[in-house]
Amino acid sequence: MPGLIVFPFAQRPVGRDSRARLPVRPLAPRVAPAAVRVPDPRQVHVEIPFPAGHPQIFVHEGARQLLERKLTVAAGKPVFLSINDNCRSMIAFAERDGIVRARLHHMFLDAPKAVQLALVCYIAKGDREASCVVGRYIERNSHRIRAARPFLLPITTQGAHHDILSIFSALNDKYFGGTVDALITWGRLGSRRNSEGTGRRSIKLGSYSAVERLIRIHPTLDRLWVPRYFVSYVVYHEMLHHVIPAVEQRGGRRILHPPHFMEREALFRDYERALAWERAHMHRVLRARG
Repeated sequence: MPGLIVFPFAQRPVGRDSRARLPVRPLAPRVAPAAVRVPDPRQVHVEIPFPAGHPQIFVHEGARQLLERKLTVAAGKPVFLSINDNCRSMIAFAERDGIVRARLHHMFLDAPKAVQLALVCYIAKGDREASCVVGRYIERNSHRIRAARPFLLPITTQGAHHDILSIFSALNDKYFGGTVDALITWGRLGSRRNSEGTGRRSIKLGSYSAVERLIRIHPTLDRLWVPRYFVSYVVYHEMLHHVIPAVEQRGGRRILHPPHFMEREALFRDYERALAWERAHMHRVLRARG
């Protein structure tokens, strides 16, 4: 589970001037432009009564039909296409009585032309190379897949001093174009001592669970003396985990903070200010938790 773990007086060598030179690359939206996912009512109140149950995604019919026609032409036989918001099966298709019935995740509605072409070749002809292209696209867009395990406990966002939902919403609009649809909640207070009975020297201020699409913020940050910009930095860090997946290396090692992640993190307006506050006050945070 990715998380922001800080040690007192941690050093992070990023200068102020380096931030201006960082390349700005757009992040993929969580949902395809031709689809609308119903938000979690615990976090986003919508004045529209949606039907209960499934589906919880609404698709632009024109976009669906366009992809369906491409599949029909390539297969040389009728193709019936449905778009879903599955969390496990991204592609499913079968032929019966001369008709191909395909079910695709909505991420393919706005896929690049090369990926859509590979998708068509894979479904229509079972092309192995095309399958690899499609597989890599799914891996790069894993953050667009909804939660595999819904979070059923109550969501708590309004603290005694900080409202992390308002912080989340402001960051979402400013840095992500409103595309981050993760949940956020204050976490639980942990033990002040480690397994050896001595005081802890580190603390996980935030964490992100991909299977729940949930950001947890340590409640020790809900203090009057903890500035809003520092809480915002912790929330922003975990939002980046939501949209930038870890990178797998040979040997199975996972890099939670790849270069693109670090570039995006340094674009936070109060990045250096937040790190300076962390270095100056983390000992106080360590004493205050619990």
